[in-house]
Amino acid sequence: MLDGRAVVIENGRILGLPPAQDLGAGIEQRRVEGLLAPGFIDVQVNGGGGVLYNDVRTVEGIRTIAAAHRAFGTTGLLPTFITDTRETMAEAVDAMRQALAARVPGVLGIHLEGPFISPERKGVHNPAFIRPMKEEDLAILTALSEGCTLVTLAPERTGLAAIARLAAAGVLVCAGHTAGDYATIVEAARHGLRGFTHLYNAMPPLAGRDPGPVGAALDTPDTWCGLIVDGHHVSDAALRVAMAAKGTEHMMLVTDAMAVTGTDLTGFELHGRTIYRRDGRLTTADGTLAGSDLDMASAVRNSVQRLGLGLPEVLRMASLIPARFLRLDHELGRIAPGYRADLVLLDESLHVRQTWIGGSSN
Repeated sequence: MLDGRAVVIENGRILGLPPAQDLGAGIEQRRVEGLLAPGFIDVQVNGGGGVLYNDVRTVEGIRTIAAAHRAFGTTGLLPTFITDTRETMAEAVDAMRQALAARVPGVLGIHLEGPFISPERKGVHNPAFIRPMKEEDLAILTALSEGCTLVTLAPERTGLAAIARLAAAGVLVCAGHTAGDYATIVEAARHGLRGFTHLYNAMPPLAGRDPGPVGAALDTPDTWCGLIVDGHHVSDAALRVAMAAKGTEHMMLVTDAMAVTGTDLTGFELHGRTIYRRDGRLTTADGTLAGSDLDMASAVRNSVQRLGLGLPEVLRMASLIPARFLRLDHELGRIAPGYRADLVLLDESLHVRQTWIGGSSN
């Protein structure tokens, strides 16, 4: 945490952090009040601004989602496409290819959550679309030549060979919506599994003689875990226990946000089912959680206020740690010379005042 410094920006990059009084007279200056932090990075964003990626598989849909989350400090994100048909999955990947080519602000790549998941741990995913991974699917999953591709799957249903092939192609593979046992998940980590999608959710609970995916996540030091800190998906105590076991250097905040983020919507449709927005939760009529009513700024506040974590640690969990997970920590996640000028300005209550992406303000 630094005070009295200037952030010198040129061509979208940070040149240096000199003392403010040392700036030359010829440099255009703008004073900001508050805490300037690295922009937040969210690797699990189903929608925002009234748009759900599964329903609007276009560049404009992606642009709307990114803009909605930027208002909450997210300057880098992976729009997330959940379990659906092979044809619509291919359309989502093609739309992402176009969005990356168009340099849509904030878009870092795509997250494909399913359909190669466990029916036993499907959550709100439509079981009609859950299927084994075929060669055609592998071609779609490895189709992007730029940006990040993250795939969430159930290792016990996909197999080690497919995980290894995806990892060798540069795809980031996470376990999620899985009923796999501890040994299966640990072996998957040896074959390229990189992390765990929304830890605790859509997986069996940790038990003394059956640690399962949660135990594997906490017992593999080089894997990353996504945490939904909203007070609904996981209890605060369980989150603190996970961080006590693994530390925070491989824990990253995610939102799992749906279309309602940035809107006053009270609900939306998902595969023909109505999702209701009530008291900070998104659920089906039977109470099944369906994504979250969360944004990254709220996740940061919750981590400080509910979990009792220090602000510097939380800001890393919202920026540098997801950047490391995405292998983008050479240019994102820090305010340092050479890094991209993706920044968020926070007030004393940790609400967002302004953001910059590549040095351009919103």
